[in-house]
Amino acid sequence: MNQQQEEIREQQRQSWNKFSAGWKKWDVLTMDFLKPMGDEIIASIKPAGRQTILDIAAGTGEPGLTIATMLEGGSVTITDLSEDMLLIAKENAAGRGILNIETMACDVCDLPFPDNSFDAISCRFGFMFFPDMQLAANEMARVLKPGGRIATSVWNVPEKNFWVTAMMGTIYKYMELPTPPPGAPGMFRCAQPGLMKGIFEKAGFRNVTEKEVASTLNSGTVDTYWNMMTEIGAPIVAALSKADDTTRQKIKKEVFELVHQKYPGTVAIDAGAIVISAVK
Repeated sequence: MNQQQEEIREQQRQSWNKFSAGWKKWDVLTMDFLKPMGDEIIASIKPAGRQTILDIAAGTGEPGLTIATMLEGGSVTITDLSEDMLLIAKENAAGRGILNIETMACDVCDLPFPDNSFDAISCRFGFMFFPDMQLAANEMARVLKPGGRIATSVWNVPEKNFWVTAMMGTIYKYMELPTPPPGAPGMFRCAQPGLMKGIFEKAGFRNVTEKEVASTLNSGTVDTYWNMMTEIGAPIVAALSKADDTTRQKIKKEVFELVHQKYPGTVAIDAGAIVISAVK
């Protein structure tokens, strides 16, 4: 990676460490929200038996922990850029009595494993944030055994992710924020049809497929939605920190109105992702 990409990586590491407490607080809600994507990843890589599996950008531990429960004599290596997120993953593993995992803080663009180390690789919502997505895919291909399976999920287009656009769209309406350069890490960076397929094929993967997966953020109330998003969403927190009290209250009022208008009863916000799977 170049110097700019290394700086982005370090900023991300610090950010994920900073927001790890929020992710721990909201772990039950967020893991329920992300479960359909994890389930599709698991269905794609088919973990079983004595396999050795790598879970990249695992955050607080999923889907790696669930994968570990499906193995008999196998193990999962759970990795993330953030040391503090991995501490939560270890706590979650201990709380569930899962022993066949190990955690390792490392950069996906420089994986500390020999070639052909793993039977399968999972990566739920990591690619959008990797400074060099092609290098990341190349590294995954390097450490995956021939014939091994890989599956990853990325967010679909903004129109299918109101849970993000309700907040960020309103923030951009009231605040002048710098526009990220094209291709910069971000939520919808990988939503373009065929983008991930091209990256995977260039890395040497075959039988690459893309499947849309829907989910629901079951926050119940707008208050819960607002509180969660402002405690785990780094771009949201960064933007709101630059807003004065009046602007922040305007943003909050409009977000509440938007969500109430779309979900007048129980707040269960639609979301959409793409799961990309392949074989080495």
